[in-house]
Amino acid sequence: MTSAPPDPAPLTLPRTPALVLRGRVFDASRPAVMAIVNRTSDSFWAGNRHAALEDAMTALHAAVAAGADIVDVGGVRAGQEGAWVDADEEIGRVLPFLEAARAAYPQLVLSLDTWRSEVAAAAEGVVDLVNDTWAGHDPDLVGVAARIGAGVVCSHTGGLPPRTDPVAVRYADARGSDELAVVRDVLGVLAAGARAAEAAGVPRERILVDPTLDFGKTTRHSLVTLRHTADVAALGYPVLQALSRKDFVGETLDLEADERLEGTLAATAVAAWLGTTVFRAHDVRATRRVVDMVASIRGERPPVRAVRGEP
Repeated sequence: MTSAPPDPAPLTLPRTPALVLRGRVFDASRPAVMAIVNRTSDSFWAGNRHAALEDAMTALHAAVAAGADIVDVGGVRAGQEGAWVDADEEIGRVLPFLEAARAAYPQLVLSLDTWRSEVAAAAEGVVDLVNDTWAGHDPDLVGVAARIGAGVVCSHTGGLPPRTDPVAVRYADARGSDELAVVRDVLGVLAAGARAAEAAGVPRERILVDPTLDFGKTTRHSLVTLRHTADVAALGYPVLQALSRKDFVGETLDLEADERLEGTLAATAVAAWLGTTVFRAHDVRATRRVVDMVASIRGERPPVRAVRGEP
């Protein structure tokens, strides 16, 4: 006579505190999709180049219709290719869009992708989040975010300055050079950035941590960091992942940016399972469906309808 199998163990998954922006709450039951609108003509992916304001507004309307909770606007290409853009030109690119977006969608969460404090200051009154993808390069930025009442994204770039592409990147610490050295560096930098944001006056519920894949990392570094998303979540702040069509996806699958959707969505599902709350994405509708499905599999979000097998 065989014995009954043991009861399944309770499912324990990483969860982070809620993110609260503009009165909206995002957590494991309601992950946020952050749509990207680039006010540039040289974005790495041709599908998101909106130098003309009219084109940018068309992209905004499409993103909202597809399920975006947050819209992140940037005025400067992240990598070193392309022309230099000074602060005045960056403000001229992003501020008209932010003002028009706020007028069109008063309750939409608006994010500004910048590393410059003067650009963030110019957006006072219209921006809810400052997405500092260059890890506090401008030490005044976090104070400006606090002063204008915005949240802030704390990132990890391996110490590289803005618009720097990684070359011959190595991570090593007292424990030796191994694949976990990059994870330990990410955790230390993000924890320090979040503490600095709190010290500057940004409320804890408005602070995001982003391991910032591709920035200051090889493809192998990005893959191992993604595998350790649960450790990032354990820092105790909402996690943002910017995975969309990135080079680590392209190099892993040997695909150009136009062909990276499926790889991006696979990475998105893993990140969602491991505790990420906010997903910066070019492909809003597909990302919305993936993160909602993962939230339901995790048991955080009920199905919209559940009639199969019912009487």
